[in-house]
Amino acid sequence: MAAAVDAALVRDWLTARSLARGLPAPVADHGGYRVDTNSDTEIRRWVFPRVSAGLGELARGISQPGYFIKLCGTADELCAALPRAGWQIQASGYVMTGPGRADVPACPPGYEVEVERSGAVTYVKIVTAAGELAASGYGAETADAFVFDRIATAPEHRRRGLGTAVMNTLRSAKTRAATPELLVATEAGRALYQTLGWQILSPYSTGVIGAASI
Repeated sequence: MAAAVDAALVRDWLTARSLARGLPAPVADHGGYRVDTNSDTEIRRWVFPRVSAGLGELARGISQPGYFIKLCGTADELCAALPRAGWQIQASGYVMTGPGRADVPACPPGYEVEVERSGAVTYVKIVTAAGELAASGYGAETADAFVFDRIATAPEHRRRGLGTAVMNTLRSAKTRAATPELLVATEAGRALYQTLGWQILSPYSTGVIGAASI
């Protein structure tokens, strides 16, 4: 069984993530936290810090796609907690915590960093001399967490240090050095973040009705 992630940390991460994405704040529900995302592909999501009776109860009441149940735990743990009929497990990720060190932002030659701030949300993009978007990411800070979100590098610009430059630039926006740094990484992203000093807190698994199994 995967180590449980502290429920307060999950709440803090979701609160900052919702801030970064302009979503409603998370609400405690069924032993986890609900976020009403209301996007074209996702109506609502629940995030659970651990398997609980409430997770299974919630899942048994869902019969339509667009409602995602996410667990800070392994795919096997989530699969065992979900009703068998109709549910599929998507590709797993990882809840990670950052090193908090203040590395100096640096951008490779031939690129330029642009920073936009709106309240507690910071958007960083790296563009080429021709103005082409090469890499980007968001950061959001609350009193309890600094979340890195939607970190992406265009395929043709990878392996040039742009992801690291985005991360370091976002970190420089932190106003409180001791604020915990959090993100959810894909399998591919995990390797990059670990080279930057990030540590895995837990696997992160997703179940949904009717999605193709990955």
